[in-house]
Amino acid sequence: MLKKCALIAALLLVAGPASARADWLFIPNIGAGFGGDLPSNSKLTYGADIVYMGGGVLGFEADLAWTPSFLESNTIDNNTNLNVDFAGSDTASAVMGNVIVGLPFGGTSGAGIRPYFVTGFGLMRAVVQDDAQLFDLSQNDWGWDIGGGAMGFFSQHFGLRGDIRYYRDLQSNTTDILLLNDTLVTSSNNFSYWRGTGGVAFRW
Repeated sequence: MLKKCALIAALLLVAGPASARADWLFIPNIGAGFGGDLPSNSKLTYGADIVYMGGGVLGFEADLAWTPSFLESNTIDNNTNLNVDFAGSDTASAVMGNVIVGLPFGGTSGAGIRPYFVTGFGLMRAVVQDDAQLFDLSQNDWGWDIGGGAMGFFSQHFGLRGDIRYYRDLQSNTTDILLLNDTLVTSSNNFSYWRGTGGVAFRW
């Protein structure tokens, strides 16, 4: 009986790593930035993620997020009765290193679904330049993000991912920006916004 138990244990140790394989994923995504310090209407945002998921529930991710034209607004300002438009270029971007905790339903190979929680920190960058180049407000701050979503796979190498995250920088800044309609926007808090995206997941 002791020999049989030892043999079964040895077989489980050999079979275990094969049934819980590690994965690399590349996930281009597109969606909307909203809330926080962004204007009331949502903003186009896009990016890409490189993800390493271990054989268990823990993984790591490099996240790149890009939100162009984050100051423009399509809504009417109540005080001026004009659209709030910025005369120049304005972009917000973030490069984050994250930890992912996700539970794979259906295993780590083939079809299945994997809901997950993600958080980490990295670099957030905001660039604001006017057309006449009278001012150039560019700042790089350390920031953090937190969120979650789910990855669903139809086969071993192809799936989809839905994701929502909150981004916030760690440094409080005071910035005055003059908009096209002579509206002065003052920001004196930690820059933050939400980001919801969908993407195609390529797994190998």
